[in-house]
Amino acid sequence: MDKRLKVLIVDDSKVMRGIIRKMLGPDCAEVLEACDGKQALELLARQPVDCIISDWNMPRMQGIDLLRRVRSDGGLADTPFVMVTAEAMAINLAEAEAAKVSSYLTKPFTAEDLWATLRSILPGRLPD
Repeated sequence: MDKRLKVLIVDDSKVMRGIIRKMLGPDCAEVLEACDGKQALELLARQPVDCIISDWNMPRMQGIDLLRRVRSDGGLADTPFVMVTAEAMAINLAEAEAAKVSSYLTKPFTAEDLWATLRSILPGRLPD
């Protein structure tokens, strides 16, 4: 049985998706990728994931809109959701909190920051 995490990375930047994929590592996570919120919803309709890591600013569907859709879907509502953004403005943080974001990462971040965040929102699922 595969005990790796299944993580969906949602970002319009292929480079950023690659960076996060590399930070997660092949032994720790199975990674799915989507270029925006609409594509993410299509993927989520076909297969569940353990966690979503999403950029805020994207074309077609923003990360905050994806978060709201995930939280309003009975089958997805409890999926841990990490919002990633280059802007740590208080209004954005408040909006994400109101939409029930699990955690928030501000770019740039390190692999250690990412793993600390994942450990905090997925207790018992990851080694210390």
